[in-house]
Amino acid sequence: MRFGVLGTGPWARAVHAPALAGHPTAELVGVWGRDVARAKAVGAEFDVPGFGELDELLGLVDAVTIALPPDVQVPLAERAAAAGKHLLLEKPIALSTAAADGLVAAVRAAGVASVVFFTLRFQVATSTWLTQAGRTQLAGGAGSWLASLAGSPFDSSPWRREHGALWDVGPHALSVLVPALGPVVAVQAGQGVGDTVHLVLTHASGVASSVSLSLSVAPMSSGVEFFVHGDAGRLVLLPEAGSAVEAFGVAVDELAAAALTGGAHPCDVAFGRDVVAVLETVARALESGCRESVPR
Repeated sequence: MRFGVLGTGPWARAVHAPALAGHPTAELVGVWGRDVARAKAVGAEFDVPGFGELDELLGLVDAVTIALPPDVQVPLAERAAAAGKHLLLEKPIALSTAAADGLVAAVRAAGVASVVFFTLRFQVATSTWLTQAGRTQLAGGAGSWLASLAGSPFDSSPWRREHGALWDVGPHALSVLVPALGPVVAVQAGQGVGDTVHLVLTHASGVASSVSLSLSVAPMSSGVEFFVHGDAGRLVLLPEAGSAVEAFGVAVDELAAAALTGGAHPCDVAFGRDVVAVLETVARALESGCRESVPR
């Protein structure tokens, strides 16, 4: 499968492009960017051309990966889907349920395959954890994703600064708790220090989970952990550190398989849309101070 990378930022350069360049069966064809000079510079790092005209790159590929802010991702993904290109998207797929619904409709109308890169979902440890959880009668769960953007390549990211941990790392939490415990039907939320938020999620099964999210903790406080509990005790998920490139390679494989079979991937745009709906409901709960229901 021939791929084009849309985006020239740190994540495109550190994960998308190297994963494709080193992939045994995928081919990195080129890089597109809003700044053609940067696109050419990033492309040169991986011995492929850079493009300033999207249609030019789309004419050369079977699929695109998008490493751009969510509000920029949506129109580009719709355009690529309309051109018949399969999509490997970043989370969140959009910043509103309405925009996510539009993207789902575009993908379905085009009949292309889609995968959203929730990093944890493409790690072996998570697959094993979810298999174990599926064999257990669960009574609830909890998780935390506490991080510090200070000094990181993403410290100056405008959309992360504006929308905070809820929209940046919240999707990761939902990507593991939803398949383990079921769809979220209602939320309660409270604001902490900085961009820290604390969530209580009610799942369709009747169980509840709690999540703490932050991108503004002290560096020594950083850490990621999730667990579910039930009749077999507590099942703890400790994500694999430093494996984003390997996980992205798995996502590339699974997009190719979905394109070949025509099947829906568990992390496709429809799942991405449901994650956005929960995040938007959490934002509403933070404003209202009330329990809010998630629209389906």
